[in-house]
Amino acid sequence: MSDDPQAGTMPLSGVRVLDLGRHLAGPTCAMFLGDLGADVVKIENPEHGEDGRAAGPPFFDGESAFFLSANRNKRSLALDLKRPEGQELFRRLTETADVVVENFRPGVMEALGIGYATMSARNPRIIYCSISGFGADGPFADRPGLDNIIQGFAGLMSVTGFEGGEPVRVGIPIADLLTGLLGAYGVLAALQARERTGRGQVVNTSLLEGMVGMMGFQAVRYLDGGEVAPPAGNHHPINAPYGLFKTRDGYVTIGATGEKRWRAFCEVIGAPEFLEDPRFATNGGRHEHRLELAELIGEKLQAHTSDEWERILNQHGIPCGPVYRLDQTLEHPQVRHREMVVEREHPTAGPIRLLGLPVKLSETPGGIYRVPPLLGQHTEEVLCEIGLDRGEVARLEAEGIARRAPAGTTAGAGAEDA
Repeated sequence: MSDDPQAGTMPLSGVRVLDLGRHLAGPTCAMFLGDLGADVVKIENPEHGEDGRAAGPPFFDGESAFFLSANRNKRSLALDLKRPEGQELFRRLTETADVVVENFRPGVMEALGIGYATMSARNPRIIYCSISGFGADGPFADRPGLDNIIQGFAGLMSVTGFEGGEPVRVGIPIADLLTGLLGAYGVLAALQARERTGRGQVVNTSLLEGMVGMMGFQAVRYLDGGEVAPPAGNHHPINAPYGLFKTRDGYVTIGATGEKRWRAFCEVIGAPEFLEDPRFATNGGRHEHRLELAELIGEKLQAHTSDEWERILNQHGIPCGPVYRLDQTLEHPQVRHREMVVEREHPTAGPIRLLGLPVKLSETPGGIYRVPPLLGQHTEEVLCEIGLDRGEVARLEAEGIARRAPAGTTAGAGAEDA
């Protein structure tokens, strides 16, 4: 990690991760580990690289926005794992690694001769994180599980949208992203357990388990009460008023939950009659009549603009927020102050902006010290670290087993936050 400006100071400094992830869930898991200082080596197909490189549009100077979003803080090793020599080189790499992350279908790694049993025999401390669509076993284990498929299968789309309308998917690949986060969570737990036992283990999760596990109180409503939750629309499925409301010039979100806030809210918007209305006397009543209540609140909110209501309500301790487009969010001074947008120099695309780290540590902070790599950008560097010389790497490239990025490209570390 010679190009890491904070080498040795991050929480996972000294931990090596081999990233075999494709598309989003696996790469996201490995990226989160890299954000905390792990040396993440992304192993890619020499011919075309990881599938996410071709996902688009949009592309920026040939770089996929999809790929850029999930592959910071990694080195790229282009190695053909379908060739025996490539498989053996991977096994040698596992002897130097702490973690392997993959999101192939169950059984693929074993078929390549590089499954957990093989790795563990050579390195008992290895932690093997396997992410799949439907889980490691069971009747649907062999099914492909894409984010959109899982959003529907796990029930998320059934509680998103409006009653009487079509089921609605979440606007980001939430199953992929969440499962990547859960994979990293499992790896961190396994690393801690290894401190006590000295041995690695398998960390197993899937998009299905990740999404079902996050259905929370909507799931418990059915499990313990037999109630199947309807689509929630733009209002909270338990509390009211808590949702989206129309103002004179747009919309705001308001959470006037609890009796104290409810009373203050009615006073601030000039609606004392709401307090006398038996329909709204309790949270249960307000929730039962939430659509009628939202319409009445909307009439009161016509007195001011969204910006004015945001200011007025927050001054009185009533949570209220704007409904931003994504560009407004990413340019907001609070988002920038919290360093959620950073600028780095890419070796071919020039200055690029990336999302920052959502978790900050006071003593051992993570950071973005490598931009998403070019295909094979670090092939020679990584293979030389396990004992090969440049001549051997050149031979592997000539035989199509490995690939190096064009001469002159660099890691693209550094640059100040945007």
